[in-house]
Amino acid sequence: MPMDWSRRTLLRAGFGVAALAGTLLMSGCGSGTTTSAPTSNSAAPESSTTAAAPAGAVTVDVKNMRFSPDAITIKVGGTVTWNFADRFPHAVQGIGDSAMGINSPIFNTGKWSHTFTVPGTYRYLCPLHPDMHGTVTVQ
Repeated sequence: MPMDWSRRTLLRAGFGVAALAGTLLMSGCGSGTTTSAPTSNSAAPESSTTAAAPAGAVTVDVKNMRFSPDAITIKVGGTVTWNFADRFPHAVQGIGDSAMGINSPIFNTGKWSHTFTVPGTYRYLCPLHPDMHGTVTVQ
């Protein structure tokens, strides 16, 4: 039984919306340096490596399918720069409502920074590889 014009149009529009949502999810939708509020979940993974930043900036290397170090501590107003250097694409995406501003584009190589202006614990992951995760504690 053939579909009428209005049903085909709605079906096509639905596929277009789904494709756009998938593209936005995969592209990271963000760019540049942003600020965000803390998340209430402060548990860091047991196997994490913690680095305290004596100055207002710290670098996290993104290579070999991991964030290194995967747990860092900075002062309010400090900046974290993720240095992407892997053969696989990666991104940084905050976990939870208060970490929504942490949202980098997808990189194989390059750098992306985020300045933290509110104390708290911020969890993040690579949206392409959810086993890759890290934590920024802002004091």
